[in-house]
Amino acid sequence: MLSRILPSMSPINQRRWKKFKANRRGYWSSIIFLVLLALCSSAEFIANDRPLVIKFDNRYYFPVFHHYAETDFGGEMETEADYRDPYVAELISEKGWMLFPPVPFRYDTINYNLPSPAPTPPDATNWLGTDDQGRDVLARVIYGFRVSVIFGVVLAIFSSVVGVSAGALQGYYGGLTDIIAQRLIEIWSSMPKLFLLIILSSVMVPTFWWLMLIMLLFNWMSLVSVVRAEFLRGRNLEYVKAAKALGMGDARIMFRHILPNAMVASITFMPFLLTSFITQLTALDFLGFGLPPGSASLGELLSQGKNNLQAPWLGISAFMVLSLMLSLLVFIGEAVRDAFDPGSR
Repeated sequence: MLSRILPSMSPINQRRWKKFKANRRGYWSSIIFLVLLALCSSAEFIANDRPLVIKFDNRYYFPVFHHYAETDFGGEMETEADYRDPYVAELISEKGWMLFPPVPFRYDTINYNLPSPAPTPPDATNWLGTDDQGRDVLARVIYGFRVSVIFGVVLAIFSSVVGVSAGALQGYYGGLTDIIAQRLIEIWSSMPKLFLLIILSSVMVPTFWWLMLIMLLFNWMSLVSVVRAEFLRGRNLEYVKAAKALGMGDARIMFRHILPNAMVASITFMPFLLTSFITQLTALDFLGFGLPPGSASLGELLSQGKNNLQAPWLGISAFMVLSLMLSLLVFIGEAVRDAFDPGSR
């Protein structure tokens, strides 16, 4: 497949890809990270308290995609069937069978059949044990990994759009526009970001998008200085002056001629920005000001490990997942940085 893609790349992109691949640590880190992300993206098929498929009375049902009432399987209740209920399981086994995922728990599923009070240590049913509410740790780790990466990627995209736009306007127009914008950014960046995030998160009930908007207010400045410097340099290049002399508009010059060069520096920062945003989300969840209670959260799992020192598997599981995730992203960022560095060999 790569043999088909590489010829379609420009020579400079082919050289960048070869330099990225030559960094074995970053290259294999990207493969491992993509495999883990693909597995966690299909978390409903790996960890779920609903069966993947049910055969009942010569008909097939797929609870992962559709909700079925208990009456569909000969029960008495019109509500959604609880497939972990022995009564429902017996009804289905009389006329068919059901196939559960490898981990028969969701991130919010409470296991009421524990051998001892929660949290319980790892066993054959709960491979990484349970937390203090009886929820499966492995399921929460899988869903928490997905939530953390999705949150970080979306926030990185939004922050890049705002930051690149602000830096482009500052660097291209310069003068009074640049001076005023720089003073405003200096004032805004000097504010205690973590305390403001905690205050804003405590005022309103945080949701996924509300928390992202709050964090976007304080994280869009990450790429401004890099893009501003590239535009300050690029606006004085000969081909930019020639485009202005030919009457080309400012927007077209900015986004067609200068921005591609500025994006090279921005792309090298993206894995490190993603690492920073995941760390911030974990810190807020650890302090109790992050995602809503009950959400799949690695920070909340760390908090449980702190509050339940007699259950070391809680803190160890969250620490290992976060360490692996952040280490892979840092290695990928180093490989991307070397690939886009024209002076590296």
